[in-house]
Amino acid sequence: MRTTDREIVRLAVPAFFALVAEPLFLLADTAVVGHLGTAQLAGVGIAAVVMQTVVGLCVFLAYGTTAGVSRSLGAGDTRRAISLGVDGIWLAIGIGVAATLALLAVLDPLIAAFDVSAGVAGSAHDYLTVAVLGITPLLVMLAATGVLRGLQDTRTPLWVAVGGNLVNVVLNLLLVYGIGPFPEMGVAGSALGSVIAQLLSALALVAVVVLAARRHQSSLRPDLPGIRSAARASVPLVVRTLALRAALLVGTWSVAASSSPDGAEIAAHQVAFTVWTFLVFALDAIAIAAQALTGRALGEGDRARAELLTRRMIAWGLWSGVAAGVVLAALAPFLGALFTGDDAVRDLLLPILLVAAVGQPVAGVVFVLDGVLIGAGDGRWLARAGVGTLVAYAPFVLLAGALLDGTAALVTVWVLFASLFMGVRCAFLLHRVRGGGWMVLGAS
Repeated sequence: MRTTDREIVRLAVPAFFALVAEPLFLLADTAVVGHLGTAQLAGVGIAAVVMQTVVGLCVFLAYGTTAGVSRSLGAGDTRRAISLGVDGIWLAIGIGVAATLALLAVLDPLIAAFDVSAGVAGSAHDYLTVAVLGITPLLVMLAATGVLRGLQDTRTPLWVAVGGNLVNVVLNLLLVYGIGPFPEMGVAGSALGSVIAQLLSALALVAVVVLAARRHQSSLRPDLPGIRSAARASVPLVVRTLALRAALLVGTWSVAASSSPDGAEIAAHQVAFTVWTFLVFALDAIAIAAQALTGRALGEGDRARAELLTRRMIAWGLWSGVAAGVVLAALAPFLGALFTGDDAVRDLLLPILLVAAVGQPVAGVVFVLDGVLIGAGDGRWLARAGVGTLVAYAPFVLLAGALLDGTAALVTVWVLFASLFMGVRCAFLLHRVRGGGWMVLGAS
């Protein structure tokens, strides 16, 4: 058991800092833009939901690649493991270009669907017009990070994430406020700083994968059969992620629909969701270890080890969630001042952050079990569970948005999110891991 815990720590600690660094792109944007005004903050909130949805739908580029690479590594075929990763990176480039063009074509109707004020919509448009150019670098970052995680390397993504965030913070300050020779660009400057940082980060990660490919004599050329195979294998994870992202979008829509004209509720929701995302990535560090170690154990054909890993992951997820909840509850009264000077937004933020804190232990278990099943390649079952969660959650949150106004709707949406949404996910996942149908042994 101690050996297992040491392996979890070896992978999870660097992954923790890397994953915490990733949402700092959004945290930095939110903190800098928040001091421009409430309309700008709410606009970035709308834009962030759109960007997170697109990138979130493509998280399979990291998860699926990690599972395939780690299985092949466990089976002793490192060359094939890297080849699978290279296919994933080419797939990321193709999807990124297509997603960028598609978003640019529907940008205005998409923002209008949130039914917000002209000031909020204008800020969202200014941010998104630039931010969509970072979609391809972001997807390449996902795929390349998945390759390295599958190879049991979580340190390299950590250093790249730290460097990228330092560049992002500096560029945000320079371009948003126009310091020195840099022009004052407002919310568009925040988006441009993030795009530049994301591009540099993607290039750094790809360079590491290229070196590994050359060392093991793996081809770097696009392999169409391999790319098609990666795309087909990713479909269940896309369905799973689409269902989960739809649930989150429904919550944001309900808050926006019931928000007051000044956008205070949607601004508070954005800040709270940013903080929640920060904690999600922190807790997800153990899930990353679960993906890599479960895939490798199953690739080695070691069922007993996979079962032991699952038990330990549940314990790690639970207690990490408890710790995260305690920290969030303690900091909740002070976090608002970091993001906005609007007293109304600060007052709205406190109760929903406390609700989020209470939900962290369940969230910790959900994330690690998700990691175990993704590492096992159990995508089809995860897709069905995602759709089931959406069906159970969406009617209630839509009803809250239709019947309640302002603060009442905002708090109710967060209570439903933390209890019903996360609770149903947890029940599905615990039911699945109790059986053994997900433990398929071997390299495939």
